[in-house]
Amino acid sequence: MKKQVLIPLLLVLLLLSACAGKGGMPEDGTYLIEATLSGGSGRASVESPTALTVQDGKATATVVWSSPFYEWMQVDGVQYAPVQAEGNATFVIPLTLDADMPVSAQTVAMSEPHVVDYTLRFDSATVKPAE
Repeated sequence: MKKQVLIPLLLVLLLLSACAGKGGMPEDGTYLIEATLSGGSGRASVESPTALTVQDGKATATVVWSSPFYEWMQVDGVQYAPVQAEGNATFVIPLTLDADMPVSAQTVAMSEPHVVDYTLRFDSATVKPAE
């Protein structure tokens, strides 16, 4: 009797732990994901949750800054231009899940342009379908 209950219970626990530890890239589609920003002066922020798009297995995040004064972002040596001319600076950049991503951004909010180093982190545990 104990084996009849114990074995299915162990199988369910094993399946749940495998799913919980998956943490991989979601299927192609549009999602929301929590983003955290650190570095810089501490005054800038990014919208969170952030739009996450997966297409052909490649993920991008739409990063919306708290300021309109960012002229470009750089990720892994590649520079990205803003995707809109009005409102807060918005960039579509590649992302890595569950890892600190060093990024740089040039701001013109001060008297002259400054490149500021930041760290972005996208938490795969928070991924949910966009509405």
